[in-house]
Amino acid sequence: MWCLEQITIAAPAKINLSLDITGKLENGYHTLDTIMQTISIEDKITLTKTGREISVFCDHPQVPAGDGNICHKAAQAFFEKTAIEGGVLITIEKNIPVGAGLAGGSSDAAAVIKGLNLLYKAGLTQREMCKIGLKCGADVPFCVVAGTCRAKGIGEKLTVLPSFAGVYVVLVVPDFFVSTAWAYENYVLDSTVEKPRTEELITYIRSRDIKNTAERMANVLESVTAKKHPEIREIKNDIKKSGACGSVMSGSGPSVFGLFENEQKARIAYSVIREKYNRSYLALTIDGGIKQWQN
Repeated sequence: MWCLEQITIAAPAKINLSLDITGKLENGYHTLDTIMQTISIEDKITLTKTGREISVFCDHPQVPAGDGNICHKAAQAFFEKTAIEGGVLITIEKNIPVGAGLAGGSSDAAAVIKGLNLLYKAGLTQREMCKIGLKCGADVPFCVVAGTCRAKGIGEKLTVLPSFAGVYVVLVVPDFFVSTAWAYENYVLDSTVEKPRTEELITYIRSRDIKNTAERMANVLESVTAKKHPEIREIKNDIKKSGACGSVMSGSGPSVFGLFENEQKARIAYSVIREKYNRSYLALTIDGGIKQWQN
C-alpha cells in the first residue's frame, strides 16, 4: 500500500483590509476587530516524515532554524494534540518578506499543521487545527482558514466572509523593520484616531465593490508606525497616485498595499512603483484551501 512520506504546500501571505484595536487584556494581548485577506505571495513548505525528531531548515538569513522557529512549535503542538509518535523535517522556501506585517511566520506554522494533518492522516477538523494554531500565535488560526475573514478577540474569533478573491494588489515593503510588540504597546486606546467602518466595509466586500472597499480601508496602527516612519504615508500617496482605489498599511507594518479595479491598471501602477521601491510586488487576493505540489 502506497504511503505518503512527503508533502509540499503553499503558505500564503495576508493583508489587513482593516484593523481596529478594541481593548487590552490583563495578559498584555490587545483585542482586535480586523478583516484579513490572503494574497498570492506565498512560501513553500515541504514536510518530510522522520523518526520522532522535529527539525526546521530555511536558507533565509533572517529566519531561525530549529526550535527557535514557529514552525517547530506548530509541529510540536500537532504531535502533542494527536498523540502521534512521529517526526518531521520542515523545509521552508521563503518568498514572503520577513517582518513585514504579512503574517509570513504564522502562515508557515498554519501550513505545517495542515500539512501534517494530511501527511499523518490525523483527520483533524479545521476547528481543531485552529486551536493548535492559537498556541503558536494569534494570526495562525486565520492562516489555517485563509481567504477573507473578520477576526475578533486576539484574532482567534473568525467569521468567514464572502470570497474577495481575484482583486489585484500592488504591495510595497519598505527597507526597515517594525516590531509588532512595539507598535501595539505604543498605540493609545483612547486616541482620536479614525476607526475603520468595518460593517460598511463588509457590505462592499459582499458586493465585490472594489472601489468602495478600497476607499474605506483603515488601520489604526498607522497612527503609531507612520508617525515614526513617515515613509509609510509617502508610499500610500504614491500607490494612490499610481491609480489605486485606496491604500493602507498592513498589520503593524511596514508593508503598504493598494487595491486596483482591474489587471491593466494594476500592471501599469506596478511598473511605476517598482522604479522607486525595490521591494514591490504585484499579487492577487485568493481564497482559502490547500494548494499542494507533487513531490
